[in-house]
Amino acid sequence: MIEPIVCTPKSLPASKRMAAARAAIQINPANHPGARVARALSGVPDGRARLSLVVGRRWPATGVRLTVKFLDNPAKDLRSRILLHMNAWAKTANVTFTETSGSAQVRIARLSSPASMSGYWSYVGTDILHIPANQPTLNLEAFTMNTPESEFHRVVRHETGHTLGFPHEHMRSELVKLIDPAKAIAFFGKTQGWTPEEVKAQVLTPISDSSLLGTAHADENSIMCYQIPGTITKSGKPIVGGRDIDPKDYAFAASIYPKQVKAPRGIRH
Repeated sequence: MIEPIVCTPKSLPASKRMAAARAAIQINPANHPGARVARALSGVPDGRARLSLVVGRRWPATGVRLTVKFLDNPAKDLRSRILLHMNAWAKTANVTFTETSGSAQVRIARLSSPASMSGYWSYVGTDILHIPANQPTLNLEAFTMNTPESEFHRVVRHETGHTLGFPHEHMRSELVKLIDPAKAIAFFGKTQGWTPEEVKAQVLTPISDSSLLGTAHADENSIMCYQIPGTITKSGKPIVGGRDIDPKDYAFAASIYPKQVKAPRGIRH
């Protein structure tokens, strides 16, 4: 089994979630979870707050054009290398990440402290628009030109997927049901410092409407899938997770952000 990507999900503070959810739906109406989900949550305590958490965070279907700024001003070769892997999603999808020295929507740091800001993480999709302009939206702790190429594939492309609005694939019900809840709570409490409530929210609560893949079955090889150790699954078999953007990831990204089809020559609009 490969070493896990320790991606610590970032979410907005509760005070910003409702406004961010409304903004996400304005940006892309497909982010709305649907009337059935809204009705189901309307009758439960704190239903509006829960509804804001299942709203999608995808960008407009017409394409994604995001500017990128590196907050600690790393060397040009490292900036170019990170951008190259961010733009790997453009192989099939209408997405572009472009560096700027001015204000940017995506702000990358390489923080190792404080603990709450260290590690590998990104806010999801349109939520990055609600982060103060002087704070990072994505972190790549200690990445340098000496970092193995495999980590650029696994980590940079994974966090970029979050920036594009894609949540974790392992949160699809088909994979969630393979995990032993008690073991998961103990494992992530020890390794990530998460509370039982955080483990339930980030690992044990399945999502469907806003899941990464719209296929019939979950993709254990998706770049957006955690590497889940066999020590916390019911069968003892690991969920190996993805090393890179796989064909299903590319197909899904293309369906969410399709490239513009050029009209044949001779046809006027």
